[in-house]
Amino acid sequence: MSMASADTTAAPRGTVVAYRDDGPLARAMALLISGQLPPLPPVIAGAFVTGALLLAGATGRDDLAMFAPAVLLLLAGSGGAHAHDGRLDWLVPPILRLTEYGFITAVGFGRSISPVLIFALLGALAFHHYDVVYRVRQHVCPPPWLAAVGLGWDGRLLIVAVAGLFDTVTMAFVLLAGYLWGVFGWESVTCWGATPGGGAAASGGGTAVPGAQE
Repeated sequence: MSMASADTTAAPRGTVVAYRDDGPLARAMALLISGQLPPLPPVIAGAFVTGALLLAGATGRDDLAMFAPAVLLLLAGSGGAHAHDGRLDWLVPPILRLTEYGFITAVGFGRSISPVLIFALLGALAFHHYDVVYRVRQHVCPPPWLAAVGLGWDGRLLIVAVAGLFDTVTMAFVLLAGYLWGVFGWESVTCWGATPGGGAAASGGGTAVPGAQE
């Protein structure tokens, strides 16, 4: 069975877009702008606002920091439909990863969550993002439904933020970590296991990804 038969498709419009990991909410926001807004400036602005709100939360206004994901969604999500073909647009996914991991870490330690639980949630995200990068390097991409089922960076951050507002962060971290490890782990093992040759065979059995590097 080839990688293609395991429901693996070409990355949308280029590798940078594939690395964004936008969820349904961010994609809906991007459709409103129709690709007219360059992606890098709003992502930088969103990361800056998120950092500022987290800093405000560290100085005593903790609930204020929980609104950071909503601001990030409005700003960073608006550039998601762009082709990401600018000279510095490759910076967009790393900034989104740094912002997502940073927010989760700050909320986790700020609410005295067990470091093991924080690591478990971040580990699920890092596993997924590494898996996406490796697949695209092999000229394939995870199926489109995975971004929706995996909630996207936008959905995950909003869940953590809502949990912070209602003081249910521990429960949210437990449920998110278990759910994401299950979804990402199962889908990855199923997809890669469908190809006897693993990643090497995937480069010959999948759909080509524009701009992917060997």
